[in-house]
Formats: sequence, structure tokens, C-alpha cells
Amino acid sequence: MTPDELLAKTITPLAAFYTQVDQRPNNIAYVQPYAAGETRTWTWAQVADESERIANALKARGLKSGDRVILFSKNCAHWIMADLAIWMAGGVTVPLYPNLAAETIRQIIEHSGATKGFIGKLDNFEAMAPGLDGEYDFIRFPDAPQFDGAASWSDLLTEHKPFDERFDPDLDDLATIVYTSGTTGMPKGVMHTFRTVGNTGVLSNYLYETNEHDRCLSYLPLAHVAERAALETAQLYNGFTVYFAYSLDTFAEDLQRARPTTFFAVPRIWMKFQQGVLAKMPETKLNRLKKIPFVGKLVRKKILQGLGLDQARIALSGASPLSVSLIEWYRDLGLEIQEGYGMTENFAYSHTTPVGGSVPGTVGKANPLVDCVISDIGEVLVRSPTTMIGYYKAPDITAETITGDGYLRTGDQGKIDEHGRLHITGRVKELFKTSKGKYVAPAPIENKLLANSLIEQVCVTGPNLPQPLVVVNLNEVAQASLSNSNSSAEVEAELSAHLAQVNSTLDPHERLACIVAVKERWLPETGFTTPTLKIKRNVIEERYSPSFESWLASGRTVIFETE
Repeated sequence: MTPDELLAKTITPLAAFYTQVDQRPNNIAYVQPYAAGETRTWTWAQVADESERIANALKARGLKSGDRVILFSKNCAHWIMADLAIWMAGGVTVPLYPNLAAETIRQIIEHSGATKGFIGKLDNFEAMAPGLDGEYDFIRFPDAPQFDGAASWSDLLTEHKPFDERFDPDLDDLATIVYTSGTTGMPKGVMHTFRTVGNTGVLSNYLYETNEHDRCLSYLPLAHVAERAALETAQLYNGFTVYFAYSLDTFAEDLQRARPTTFFAVPRIWMKFQQGVLAKMPETKLNRLKKIPFVGKLVRKKILQGLGLDQARIALSGASPLSVSLIEWYRDLGLEIQEGYGMTENFAYSHTTPVGGSVPGTVGKANPLVDCVISDIGEVLVRSPTTMIGYYKAPDITAETITGDGYLRTGDQGKIDEHGRLHITGRVKELFKTSKGKYVAPAPIENKLLANSLIEQVCVTGPNLPQPLVVVNLNEVAQASLSNSNSSAEVEAELSAHLAQVNSTLDPHERLACIVAVKERWLPETGFTTPTLKIKRNVIEERYSPSFESWLASGRTVIFETE
């Protein structure tokens, strides 16, 4: 069938779920690891049984149609079962990132109007708990921290029965409010219906052709729309098995257990994998071995097996651009990474590079039934059947974001090449002006800088300075080597050469005066990045701007922060 014909037959995520239950009740749906290497599995029939019991518990506890319910947990099987239960009971899911500050938690709960919620496994719960203060009705997952007054998931399973009749909401009913992680300001509540979620499931299946024999590892936050679309929604419509990661410490083991056939990661994860390989085998030696005909094939295979990605037939990257060198490094191993482009506002469905045909520097052509144009100010505008119905309680912002003819203003700058492929060239609001009155677009320069494997995170900045500069986080190996004078000199020389090479490709007003390697790690926990590891430019600039002028005045091209 064509995409239009498929879309005409879109069913809700709950209807898709029950299709899996009816067609493959005894197939494994989830594999959940626990401490001490233990795992538990759920079949589709078992998932239906637990979700329906919890849905009945929600209704018994007073949940009414349209009520908002928060879902606050790290990834686990119970996260998705709770999501299903909320929908089965007629509620609207409001997911929270599992590392939010208490004040943000409070703001989202109050803004959404939620009075009920689920709490699961969380790190540093003591710091977040104050955000949950209030007259709320919470249900604890089995591995959740203690929380006074919260009902037990396990107890509710024994107290309530499954449905006598299945519930299927209307396609145009509100399914979820997804609060954007936001690189600036208070998150906005993006409203998606069962139709926009369902359209993503149907069209993604057409695009990637996943099936019940596939395996996927869930480790990126399910509260983020990319993981929810690529993993949860895709599974409901295609029936594959989802494996969950237990913790950062067990990630390598979890990946080996799953040996995923489809794998989604953000650029920083792909970079970490590469750094792990090169820490064990210097790149010069690896390149030499790869050139030997028989040995090279074995080396490539062993590397992918060691990463747990030797079975991956679909490898995806999103959230921010991959460097050309990183794409080519994995391609040389035999792993073709497709870059995806999308937003919370269109449920992460917009553009994807084709399987086996990714072109570095572009996010590919528009996905089926997506229309993409460039505005007269260079902004990427996208129209698709997965576009949100609006921002919750924010009609004015909604009107500013969605044009009269249905195009979503992405806030990204871009261009479409002669082959119809979209190139993202920056953010409309990220342009800054130097003291010489010249505008600089940081994103393209940052992509060039990331070609060097020493650099893990990068921020080009310099509003009102005579020349821009760049602040970076080095990878952990490079950062640790700075304590050794010889190694430090080698890192400085490499960074200096790389800076000179990048500057040679830039216009005079764009050329970077210096590169500054700071010690503080840019992580979601430290507030420098979003949960998907995109830098918060405003936070970085606020933190380091007091040093900008002294860095420039030093006359050095490479500076290592010492405090």
C-alpha cells in the first residue's frame, strides 16, 4: 500500500497494541534487567494483563477521561505498561525526564494540571522529591524509591482484574503532553493526539520495515519524543522485542544481551563508542590492520561484535548532527548510520537518510507525506500528518509556530540541495553578531570542529567580541592526559593544528581566535545539556562569558582551563 493508503487505515496505539496481543500473545515483548544480573521477561499477553489491571486501578482511584497523569521514571518495562494503562483508563500521559530539577518538576505538574502519577527507578531522588510535594495520588513501580503515601504497583495487580471489554479511544483524543527538554527557558507542553502518534507508527513502519523478529535496546529517556517514537510507538505497531538497559555501569552488558537489530543513539553516544575502541587500539594501528585484506575484515567484525552492534541492520542517529568523519569511520566498519531529523512538535517524524545511502552533511529527503520548504529568511518549514495540535494552554505561541497553511516553524536554518536533501545549517536564533557588526552562524563551524576525536562537546560563541572563539569539552582520555606535560603538549599541538585547518575554511569574520578546553563536564546533571545531550548555549555562555575577554587578550590559540 502507498503511504496515503496506510494513513487512511491508521489505528490508535492501543488498537495496534491489542493487534500484537492477539497475533503473538506468547512472543516476548520486554526483557528487563535487574541487579545481580537477573532479568525478567513479559509476553504480549502478560503486558496486556498487567496494563489492564493498573488501568482499572486508576479508574477505581478516580481517574476521569482526559485527566493528566505524570510518568516519572527511568526507562523500564513498567514505563510503557503505565503509558498503556493511562490510555486504557482514558487519561493523558505527561512524561517527565528522570533527572529534572525539583522546581521544573513542580512547574510541569502544576501547568499540566496532573493530580495522579507513576514513580519508578530514579537516581538522586532526594533532590527531586520536593517537586512532588502536594495532594497527589502516586503509584510506585516495583523498583521505585520509597515515597510516603504512594500505592504499590504489585499490590494493585492483585487487587484489580483485567478488563471485561477493551477500550479504544478516538483517534483525535489527546494522548500525551510532551514537555520539551528545551535549550532555553521553561519547557512548553506539546500536545499529540492518538492520530498524530499513530501516524508516526504507521509511517515509520513503511519507512524502516521493522517486524516482530527485530530487537531494540531502550536506554535514551522515554520521556523524549525520539525514544518514544522510535522505540515504544514503533514496537506497538510492529511487534518487536524491547530490551532495557539497567544502568550506565551495565550498558555494555545490556547491549551485548540485546544485540539489537535496530539501534538509535545521539551523536555523543556514537562518539563514546569510537573513543572506547580507540582507547584499546590506537587509530594508526587500527587503520594499518584494516588495510590488510583478510585481517581487516576480521578486525571490523570483531569491533562491531565488541560493541554489540554486529546484528544491527538499522543504525540511527538524531538530536544533533554527526560529524562527517564519524559517519565515515563507522561506514568503514560496515555500519551505515542513518541520520534522522525531527522535533517534539512533529513526533520526531520528518527526514531520514536512506538505508545504505546516507550522505554526510545532510539529514536526507523528506519522509513519506512530509512537505518541507525553506522560508524567505532561510527557516526550515515542515508540514506532516504527525504535527502536534498545539502547545498546551498556549494558543498564541501555537499560532506563532504553526502557519496558516499548516507548516511547522522549526527554528532551524537550512537549505535543500538539487537532489531534494535537507541540510541543517544552524538555528535561526543562534546567529550572533561580533563587535565588527558581522553575523556568525555557529552550527556549521561546530560540525567542522567535531571532526577531531579529541573534542566531545563544542560551543562556538562570541557576541560583541572582535572575533568568535570556541569552548569545548575534551573527551575523557584527552582531558586526563593534560596532567602529563608531554601528553598535554601533544594535545595542544593537535588542537592548534585542527583550529588552523578549520579557520582556513572560514570567512575572515568567522575565524576563531582561540579554542578553550574547560574542565567542567557538560552533562544534563550539571545543567549544560538537555537530556538528549544537546548543549544549552545560553547556559554555557553565561557560565564562561566573564572569561571571554581575558582569553582573547592572552594571545594564545589553545587554552586549558585550570580551575
